[in-house]
Amino acid sequence: MLAVPELWIAHLGLVPYRDGLVLQERVRDAREAGLVPDALLLLEHPPVYTRGRRTSAGELPFGEDWYAERGIEIVDVRRGGKVTYHAPGQLVGYPIVAAPEVAAHVRAMERAIASALAEEGVPAAGRPDDGPDFTGVWVERERKIASIGVHVRRGISTHGFAVNVDMDLEPWTWIVPCGLQVPMTSIAAETGRVGSLVPGFARRMASAYTREHGGRERAVSPAELERALARPPAAVA
Repeated sequence: MLAVPELWIAHLGLVPYRDGLVLQERVRDAREAGLVPDALLLLEHPPVYTRGRRTSAGELPFGEDWYAERGIEIVDVRRGGKVTYHAPGQLVGYPIVAAPEVAAHVRAMERAIASALAEEGVPAAGRPDDGPDFTGVWVERERKIASIGVHVRRGISTHGFAVNVDMDLEPWTWIVPCGLQVPMTSIAAETGRVGSLVPGFARRMASAYTREHGGRERAVSPAELERALARPPAAVA
């Protein structure tokens, strides 16, 4: 019987967005070098708008100074997609995994997110037949609850998904999210639940993604991850 490959799951807490970018690059380099297996980084970010490669000027209509006055940074990134928003109360997932087919990688994330949301009592689904602008996960095909944008280099993915859990949704109304004039929603908005919902949902999301990925879930601490990234390639058995 063939061994099931490990999928490392790292719960990282609140991480500044630019630090998250650097960490993704380090994990990807280690994955390419065979230092680590496929990994899923789960975290939150302070308030930030990120602009993907297809972002147009009109998606941030108020100008950078206006957003800065409200404590929201703007960062340009190499992922696909358009402008999106991250803030505490949103679970961000960065699968640093082998992704030979980008479309299949994106569809797998959509299915995993929908599965985790179903366990929270929120029926949701992707819209793969509606074109790339509708990538993500939707409630009743009208309200968007999760955004997806990826970058793949040499068959290894970075960036990933963001699920609105219990975040303040108002800053979404200050942009054109993902290039669409659509209402954004969250687990809290759909269920009426209050309190910090991210930790519990993160565990559900880790299990759902592991099932979809076909791996064996292994939790690794930030310290364990850092030690693995620090190993020289020659140390790999």
